Amino acid sequence: MDGDQQCRTEAKQKVLNIRGIGNCAPGTLQEQHSSRNISALKKNGLLQSLTAGVDEKKHEVTLEVLQAEAEWEALETVHRGPNDFTGSTPLISFNEALQHFQTADLCEYRKNIQPTMRRTGLSAITHFLFGPPRLHKELQEERDLVFAIGQCSLDNDQEVHIRVLQTIYKKLTGSKFDCARYGSHWELLGFQGADPGTDLRGTGFLGLMHTLYMVMDLQTLPLARDIYKLSQHPIQNFPFCLMSINITRITIQALREECLSKECNRRQQVIGVLNDFYVAAFLHLYQIWKTQHKTISDSGLVLKGVEMFAKKNPKQLLKRLETYLMERQNGTVLSADKVSSTSNHTQTGMRSKSASNINTKEMNFMGVCELEPEPEGEVRLI
Repeated sequence: MDGDQQCRTEAKQKVLNIRGIGNCAPGTLQEQHSSRNISALKKNGLLQSLTAGVDEKKHEVTLEVLQAEAEWEALETVHRGPNDFTGSTPLISFNEALQHFQTADLCEYRKNIQPTMRRTGLSAITHFLFGPPRLHKELQEERDLVFAIGQCSLDNDQEVHIRVLQTIYKKLTGSKFDCARYGSHWELLGFQGADPGTDLRGTGFLGLMHTLYMVMDLQTLPLARDIYKLSQHPIQNFPFCLMSINITRITIQALREECLSKECNRRQQVIGVLNDFYVAAFLHLYQIWKTQHKTISDSGLVLKGVEMFAKKNPKQLLKRLETYLMERQNGTVLSADKVSSTSNHTQTGMRSKSASNINTKEMNFMGVCELEPEPEGEVRLI
């Protein structure tokens, strides 16, 4: 280091000591004051003399310039807490995240899965004679992987898990930088608290995988942002991520009840069908919520209707999604009333039968159902 550089460094250190910047914590008044100083200096063209990198000696190094440079460097190296992210981790695709689980040791989780509903007596006979076809044997391993992922919790020690979380946050909010692992910003996305992991007890990591698929697919990302925008509406707002997790719960139950076996057999895949079914069910809910002006007090009833319709009409639901995405891709103006009379009839019928029996507490987002098998014909609420 030459003499001029050494003098410059010593001068900057004195500025730091005088102004008390060196030991300030993020968000303090000193940092905010420093940011304002830097903004003012930028306007005056003083910072350009520090960053231009050419003919530096032609500019007179005044105390004001040294102060600006010192404050700039102090802000870049200010101490951050253990849960803060100063950089930007790369986004992760759905396939990359899926590959992580395909290569991970999930034997303990696979032991505990129940891939199909247990039926006894007349129910078992009826299902055998008139129910949907069984899933092809060569697809059962892929199906079991889905249920195994559904039992994995969010692990802070797994880089892939954190990248999935950060990717969802960035794609929905438009942020280019990572956010803290814990904090109130997760509530803005529709989690119940500062830790998203606590909301995954009913769907495991599959709840995040489905959201990741929706925000990383170029065709479905605009829909995801439309739904997220509606979730922020001053009157029709709802917790986006909790609603997404409930759609995943419906998807898991549809797979377990073999409602999707026919489509899986036809397409010779399970995960692809589940992803499309999840998006289609979320689209169905979005259209009902928006066109019928639903609010958070209607959440339990709406989810019931979506679940019943989706399980009974999976083919129709998937066809609607295909049409919607095609129209959107072609720039067709989407009708605000594009909800079928079938779904409207279902909602109306359920409302007349259940309105008097619905308890306010049942309609609040207080948690997510566990992955226990449901008795046939019963619909569970969050």
